Amino acid sequence: MSGAAPSASPIGRATAIKIVATVLVVAGAVAFLLTKSMKEGAEYYKHVDEVTSNLDGLRGRRLQVHGNVVDGSIEQKKGTLLYRFKIESRAPRSPAVITATYDGLVPDTFKSGAEVVAKGTLTADNQLQVVPDGIMAKCPSKYDADKLDKEKADKTPAPLPDIAQKI
Repeated sequence: MSGAAPSASPIGRATAIKIVATVLVVAGAVAFLLTKSMKEGAEYYKHVDEVTSNLDGLRGRRLQVHGNVVDGSIEQKKGTLLYRFKIESRAPRSPAVITATYDGLVPDTFKSGAEVVAKGTLTADNQLQVVPDGIMAKCPSKYDADKLDKEKADKTPAPLPDIAQKI
């Protein structure tokens, strides 16, 4: 008996083609699922100054605009849910303002100065027509850790009187 190990039989051409085809199908399916899921979850927004610098190119297109509600600019048509307000970009971005209109319920955190992302279409008169449920607003104090710590310290309850003696 010789000391050489028996050699494995080579893979046939048909088997190799099946393996390559299977790998390509699986890789294609994974790439498709990743692309599809990323498109749905990844929605990008433009800052107000970016929108105002390209009004002609963005008019009629759906977009998301990020900025802050201009102080005192929120108007509501009496007896309706129709709102008009202005959104501005703040430093360090270039100063710019755009008017937005919205028909619907606004979030509790929607107020003057609030940071917002409004989803809608830029109209012919360069206003942002916000789609239903297209306003996302955040209250800066809710997300500022320093302010939260200060609010907690300010809300420390006073010690309760000892009522056990009175009962």
